[in-house]
Amino acid sequence: EIVVAVLIISLVGARLMSKRIVAPINEIDLERPLENDAYAELSPLMLRMEKQRREIRDKMEQLKEQRGEFAAVTENMSEGLMVLDGSAAVLSLNESAAKIFGASPKEAVGGNVLALDRSEELQETVSAALGGEAASACMSKNGRYYELLANPVRKEDEVMGAILLAMDITEKAMAERNRREFTANVSHELKTPLTSISGYAEIMKNGVAREDDMKEFASRIYDEANRLIRLVNDTIKLSQLDEKAALPEMETVDLMTVAKDVEASLGEQAAKLGITLEVNGENCMVKGIHRLVSDMIYNFCENAVKYNKAGGSVSVTVSGGDMPSVTIADTGIGIPKEEQERVFERFYRVDKSHSKETGGTGLGLSIAKHAADVTGAEISMESEPGRGTTVMITFQKA
Repeated sequence: EIVVAVLIISLVGARLMSKRIVAPINEIDLERPLENDAYAELSPLMLRMEKQRREIRDKMEQLKEQRGEFAAVTENMSEGLMVLDGSAAVLSLNESAAKIFGASPKEAVGGNVLALDRSEELQETVSAALGGEAASACMSKNGRYYELLANPVRKEDEVMGAILLAMDITEKAMAERNRREFTANVSHELKTPLTSISGYAEIMKNGVAREDDMKEFASRIYDEANRLIRLVNDTIKLSQLDEKAALPEMETVDLMTVAKDVEASLGEQAAKLGITLEVNGENCMVKGIHRLVSDMIYNFCENAVKYNKAGGSVSVTVSGGDMPSVTIADTGIGIPKEEQERVFERFYRVDKSHSKETGGTGLGLSIAKHAADVTGAEISMESEPGRGTTVMITFQKA
C-alpha cells in the first residue's frame, strides 16, 4: 500500500511539475519571440526564431512587391497575356486578354482556353505550344486582327503549360492591305495612259494615220502624258506624306494668301466650265506647312470646280478666331452619304466616268487628308446628291 501511495503521489507531483515547467514555453509569443519571459536557456532559441521570423517577413514583402509589380505591368499591357496549364486550362489572364476574348477574368480562369474562342488559329497555336514548340498565327476577331504568340513552359524538360500573347495588329494589317491595293491601283492607272500613248505612237510610226489626224493624235498623246505626270507627282506626294519624309518644319501660313493663289490658279479652268469661283473672308495666320496647306485647299477647290453643274458656283470663305478655318461650298453633283467616308481613299471616285473626263488621278482628296493629318488640321464634310458639297478645314491657330 505504501508503494502504491508513493507511486500515486509521484505521478501527481510529476504532472504538476511538468505543467509548471512547460507553461512558460506554451505561453511563448511566436510573433515577438524576444519579448517572452521564458527560461534563460531558451534565449538562443528565441534569437534564432526572431531571426527566421524577420527573414520570412522580408521575403514575403519582397514577393508581395514583385507580385504587385508583375500585376501592374500585365494589367497595363495593351497586349493580351494568358497563362495556361498542361491541359490548356486558363490559370490567369490580364484585362487586355479578357477584352480581346470577350470574357471576364473570373469566368475565364479554370476553364479551357478554347471555350473563349474556337478559331482554328488559336487551336493550332495552343496545341503546338503544349506540344513543346513555339508557335504564332494571325487571328481575326470582332473586325480586328491579332497576332498570337505561344511559348511552352518547361520544368525539367517536361511541358507544364504555355504562355499565350495576343497583339493587336489591325493597323499593320490594314496598312499592308492598303499598300497592296495601292500598288495594284497604281499599276492599273499607269498602264492606262501608257497604253494610249503607245497605241497612238504606233499608228503614227507605221504611217497608218492620215495627215489630218496627226495633230489630234499628238494632242491625245500630250494629254495622256500630262495625266501620267500628274499621277506620278501625286503618287510621290502621297509617298512622302506616308513616310513623313523630306517635309519642312511647321511655319506660319496666311490662309487668305493661299486661298487667293488657288483662286488665281483655278480661275481659267473655272471660267471655261462656266463656274463662278470667289474667295472672301479675312486674313488669318495658322500653323502649318505652306505647300501642304495649299495642296489641301487647291484639291478641294479643284474638285468643287470639276464636279459642278453648268453655271454653278464655288465659294471659298476664310474665317479667323480661335479656330481658323477655310470653308469650300459648291453647287455641284454632291456625294451620297454612304460614300462620304470613302472619298478620301486612294483612287476612289464617286463618278468614275466623269473623273476620267476631267483628268483626275483619284489621289487629290487622299493627299488632302494625309496633309491634314501631318499638319494637325481637321476636315469635315456635308454633302447631298444634287445639292452640292461643303467642306470645312479647321487649322491650328499660329
